[in-house]
This record gives sequence, structure tokens and C-alpha cells, in this order.
Amino acid sequence: MKKFLTVEELAAELQVPKSWIYSRTRQTGEEQIPHLKCGKYCRFEMDQVIAWLNNKQNANLN
Repeated sequence: MKKFLTVEELAAELQVPKSWIYSRTRQTGEEQIPHLKCGKYCRFEMDQVIAWLNNKQNANLN
């Protein structure tokens, strides 16, 4: 079973402020961090977030 991270846990893992995570959940398109909504709560799968970050990094290199 996959573990879903809270905003606080993801922010700690990525060493960024919670506000950065929340702002990325409000973006649209490729700028939006992959997340699931559970009512008013956001949850994240670390594998998807890492893939999203890698994709953004590769796009910046091109």
C-alpha cells in the first residue's frame, strides 16, 4: 500500500515552505504539483512528485 504525504510532510521532505507546496497545488497545467484532494486536504505520492520535479528539471535544461 502506498503512503500518501501531507503538505507538512512533503514540505519537510523537499525542504521548502508549506506555502510553496500550497501555491503549486493551485497552479494549472504542467506547473501544478501532482496531488490528490481528500475533501479539503491535499495528499501527495512521493514517486509522482519526484517524477514531476525531474520533468521540470529536464524542461529547464532544454
